[in-house]
Amino acid sequence: MFVTVMFGAGCWELVNPWCSVVTLTAHLRQKGQVPPDATIALLAEDGHLVNLGEGLEEGPSPAYSLASVLLQERGTYVLVQIIKEEAGAPTRYESLLENLDDWCPELAEELRWLSGLPPVGDGWRRRAGTRRSHQEQGPPSRPRRGTSL
Repeated sequence: MFVTVMFGAGCWELVNPWCSVVTLTAHLRQKGQVPPDATIALLAEDGHLVNLGEGLEEGPSPAYSLASVLLQERGTYVLVQIIKEEAGAPTRYESLLENLDDWCPELAEELRWLSGLPPVGDGWRRRAGTRRSHQEQGPPSRPRRGTSL
């Protein structure tokens, strides 16, 4: 089993997720040159965000759980940094893959939505079409939000 993680200027890494979440996170931090205190996540092709820092501080069992439980076999993911703002500002999600808009505009739109930023161009139309196809395959990665037209 392996997954592909994309980051940097078109770099990608095949990763074996049959390791602890802590080991996978440390490896991705090193490869992506992410600061040790930053929180990272993986954004799947379907827009599902896997937060690798979530639950690691809650005791011994989550830290030692296998990353394979969180990731789809042979899936492709984009490395993302989670930036928690202070004073009530929304959390930001930044792609660590340069030019994500060129690689996958739908995922760039997903990160903008997660960060509370307005869509660019026809993002609402693209997002609605993408979300419908995901509902057929399984539950959405996050709750739907109301839109006004």
